[in-house]
Amino acid sequence: MAQQEHELPRVLNATHATSIVVGIIIGSGIFLVPREMMAAVGSSAGVYAVWIVGGLLSLFGAMTYAEIAAARPRYGGEYAFLREAYGDLTGFLFMWTQITVAKPASLATVAAGLARVLGTFAIFSSFNQPAFAHLLWGQVFAIATTWLITLLNILGTRNSANVQLVLTWLKGLLIVVIAGFCFFAAGHHGAWHNFGTSFAGAKGGFNGFMIALVAALWAYDGWSDVTTMAGEVHRPQRSFPVALIGGVTIVGALYMLTNAAIQYVLPATAIAMADRPAADAMRLVAGHWGASLVSLGMAISIAATFVGSSLSGARVPFAAARDGLFFKQLAHVSPRFRTPSASLCLQAVLTSLLLLAIGRFQALFSLAIFGEWLFYALTASTIFVFRRRDIAADRPYSVWGYPVLPALFIAAAIVLLVFSFADQPVNSVIGSGIILLGIPLHYLLQRRRSARAVSL
Repeated sequence: MAQQEHELPRVLNATHATSIVVGIIIGSGIFLVPREMMAAVGSSAGVYAVWIVGGLLSLFGAMTYAEIAAARPRYGGEYAFLREAYGDLTGFLFMWTQITVAKPASLATVAAGLARVLGTFAIFSSFNQPAFAHLLWGQVFAIATTWLITLLNILGTRNSANVQLVLTWLKGLLIVVIAGFCFFAAGHHGAWHNFGTSFAGAKGGFNGFMIALVAALWAYDGWSDVTTMAGEVHRPQRSFPVALIGGVTIVGALYMLTNAAIQYVLPATAIAMADRPAADAMRLVAGHWGASLVSLGMAISIAATFVGSSLSGARVPFAAARDGLFFKQLAHVSPRFRTPSASLCLQAVLTSLLLLAIGRFQALFSLAIFGEWLFYALTASTIFVFRRRDIAADRPYSVWGYPVLPALFIAAAIVLLVFSFADQPVNSVIGSGIILLGIPLHYLLQRRRSARAVSL
């Protein structure tokens, strides 16, 4: 019975898992990053090269994770893989990074982004006005939304996944509709020769390509989150390869379609100078309501990201607490709803605190970039450990191109680590410091656990 108190039921299927992958990845990025990418590389061919490289690297990572997750459908995903491969300390440091910076900062960014997008509609114009003291109505809305989605996740994992599935279908449909308008209703605004234009002020060269690649990988980011739900998915041996590989492939196709639609309407210079290139393209094609349709698509995209990211993020501290590496209260499972309610509430509290300090959370999010790619590389490297350790083990899915594709993904992660450290040395050092703070905390918690065991 005690074991049952810390178990989560398998209530998700492959469709749910795929919608979580697609729903988390496609946020506001595809509507915004074409500007950064064009400003960095300066040509349509360069932008497509970056999208293809970024998509392939993400696919290589997803294929690597699919082999690991299919063979080890554990609570906590990356945390569990790292702990099994490299020991308690490495798993704890991943959890510590996630719970202190990465996940709360990511959710705060998503919540504030949703408030900003909705603030473009007249009905929500008050979001930019003070509510009380120094708090804006937009912040109040973001915090309220954080707790509303947390409540949804507490009330039932399958219910949340069903909401995620609907929102993901809606966002996919809206992306196709927006692209269709750009191609078929552009009239004199659209032209294939726009694909041959260039932006003279682009940074260019290797640095420009890397800046654009970082933007593309940010747009693709989030595919790994579904692995934290591994203990709650039916037939994970089949579901995870389908969800990870299929999800990243679907996203790549939608991204390329959206980028092509924008470039069909706008020349390179207009894209590089636009704050919201997708909205600008639709405004030319369909007027004010066209731009509003893009804003609606962004809002639905962000909402789907919010639901899935909140749902998956709480599983990491839950898994660590369940293994005895973190505060045991976080392993609590609601007896009525069978969800990790304590872990979900902690995540909401930390996200709300960052939203209250809204001027600083974006800096905190940038701190997470270094740690995120460090753990991507470490997690992918566990495939070599498990292959060597379990030579005779049956693998439900084997990554194609082993060991080349996993090695390429790890190499790309290392290059991005070096580039991000050179580009933002202060944030990278601070981010590394936050990760290292987890070392003494881990040993302190383990000492307390040992002392408690002795006293009993």
